Amino acid sequence: MAGHFELIDAPGGGYQVHLFDGSGKVVAVSVKYHSKKAAAAGVFQTREIAASGLIRDRSRERVNDDPVPNSDEDTSFK
Repeated sequence: MAGHFELIDAPGGGYQVHLFDGSGKVVAVSVKYHSKKAAAAGVFQTREIAASGLIRDRSRERVNDDPVPNSDEDTSFK
């Protein structure tokens, strides 16, 4: 499922980045950036974090205490 980032004009000036999933649904909206260069740096940072970032469950009802499931565990959060 290939998604994409879109750079848009932010309300009141500056820029925002929207992240879309493969079906075209917005799944994330960035903070406001003052320049396109800063927005592009934010996309780069997001890609780096998403590639290796851990999942930390801070919800009220936690699945388990392990922040990252083992590869052989179910990750569907039932």
